[in-house]
Amino acid sequence: MVPEGFRRKHPSRPDDDGPGNPDRNPRHAAERGKDASDKAKDRPEDERTARGPSDADLAADTEKSIDELASLQGELEKAKDHALRCRAEMENFKKRVARQTEEERQYACLPILRDLLPVLDNMDRAIEAAATSESGTGLLEGFQMVAQQLRTVLAKYDCLEINAQGQSFDPNLHEAISQMANDDVPAHTVLAVVQSGYRLHDRVVRPSKVIVSTRPEE
Repeated sequence: MVPEGFRRKHPSRPDDDGPGNPDRNPRHAAERGKDASDKAKDRPEDERTARGPSDADLAADTEKSIDELASLQGELEKAKDHALRCRAEMENFKKRVARQTEEERQYACLPILRDLLPVLDNMDRAIEAAATSESGTGLLEGFQMVAQQLRTVLAKYDCLEINAQGQSFDPNLHEAISQMANDDVPAHTVLAVVQSGYRLHDRVVRPSKVIVSTRPEE
């Protein structure tokens, strides 16, 4: 039994208070401080700044985020404007297609009407010839009925005769084939219709061939 206050010193372990204890040795403590300082110098930059970004870094990041947000807002406004323009162009395209389709529907029979009109012209000539013949009363009435029937069919499809007699000459509706001096009517007045003109809706199928008045030479 070891008496109180008596502690056997292990021969291989130095005394805590002795010079062999590195924690108590001043030279060893100085060396440890130096080593810690050197390690701190050799520590990477990111480890030394691991505590968080500085105020300057935060301000820079905030300004960058604001710039990026402003750029995105600008791109968004451009995209909205482009979408509106595309929508407007699409609406205009639909209206244009609808208008063209309607015009094609209205004037689809235009070539047929142009081929029918010479037939009506021949009928009118036959009626005029029969009117001068005393023996052609029945023939005259027959041609008149057929001509009237054909005009009714043309009117059904909005193909109407152009009223030219006595009207002022209109190059959009009339084709002048001759001029005649006349002091009874103003100049450029249609004196006679040589061949009737027709129009389909507001489009001329063929113009009226007319004789136009001029001022008498003094």
